[in-house]
Parts: sequence; structure tokens; C-alpha cells
Amino acid sequence: MFVYDVTDIRVRYYDTDQMGVVYYGNYARFYEIGRVEALRQLGLNYKELEERGISMPVYDFSSRFIRPARYDDMLTVRVTVPQLPKTRFLFTYEIFNQHGVLLNTGQTTLVFIRSDTGRPCLAPDDLIELAKPFFQE
Repeated sequence: MFVYDVTDIRVRYYDTDQMGVVYYGNYARFYEIGRVEALRQLGLNYKELEERGISMPVYDFSSRFIRPARYDDMLTVRVTVPQLPKTRFLFTYEIFNQHGVLLNTGQTTLVFIRSDTGRPCLAPDDLIELAKPFFQE
């Protein structure tokens, strides 16, 4: 299992609603920030993948709101990849505030798509090789 924490994501005023609480739609952005940085930590980035003709659109998204994140909070997004990707790439998320309080949990499933055909494809071999050490016991 691969786990990576993205720290120091400050909640900006534009992230919040009139009550100073993070608007629910912004959690998708927090998940993306975490996912992109976790992949970068593995040694892969979206831009290089897209240049190779592979895109990864979100297939499924779920989110559970436990406590509100508020204006000026410092968030940590814990990203977990619980299994090696094949044609789908599962990510789970936990979002904590600066006090270590769990605020939100979520999950996204992305699919590997060939950009030229729009058809699903397998995860690139180099991504599998980069991730494999995290899944060996």
C-alpha cells in the first residue's frame, strides 16, 4: 500500500461559503492536489503521462464530511493507493486540520484512457514498476 501526506494546504477565503466553512465542491480539488503530489512522489506526473497519449479521467468520486474545514485552516491530505492499478486507479483520502482532527474521507477511481482512441487501456508498465515495491510483503 502506498501512502503519502500532502501538508500545508491553507484554506483560502474563496474556498469557503458565507459561514466560513469550506464549500463541499472544493474537496474534489483537495483530492486532486493530493493525488497529483502523490503520483509525483512515486516518480510520475500527469503532464508526462498525457504527452505519452494516456489520460486519467475520474470515473467515480465519493466524499464523507465528518467535521467542517474552515477559513485559514491548514490541511493535510493523506492519499492512499490501496492496490496496484490495472485499467482503474483507486485513491482514498483523509483530510485533517492542523490539530490532527479528521475532517473528511473520500475516494476516487480514475481510468486509464488512450487519448487517440478514447478507449480504456492498461496502466503503463513504468507506473506499475514504480508502485510495485509498496505492494510487496
